[in-house]
Amino acid sequence: MIQSNADQFKALKHNPSNEPVVMLNLLKFKPDGFPTYIQYMQESNKYVEGIGGKMIFLGKPNELLNGSETWDLMMLVQYPSRAKFLEMANNPDYIKVHELREKAVERAVLYAMDRKGFRQLVSEA
Repeated sequence: MIQSNADQFKALKHNPSNEPVVMLNLLKFKPDGFPTYIQYMQESNKYVEGIGGKMIFLGKPNELLNGSETWDLMMLVQYPSRAKFLEMANNPDYIKVHELREKAVERAVLYAMDRKGFRQLVSEA
């Protein structure tokens, strides 16, 4: 089941950062959902690219070395900013295409991530 977190969407909207944001996608498909997800990817790509976004990694998780949740696909998609991501997500034409994702995906995790250097993490510790 895909469940959005309204409070986190509000936080995303009000985050003052104008830096690029990377979205981590962990996806588990419904039975026979993979072809529908491929269709979603093909149709949604013009909206991602249209706001300056790009896929930076796509992979199939294999050996689960830690944890218990299994996933069928993992993606990292970079957007120019949170505002641009929300602009795309609220585009009525994209919303229609997004219905394919809903049909294909059993469960998903979507994390907005900021790039951090090791030194920056150490200084925040």
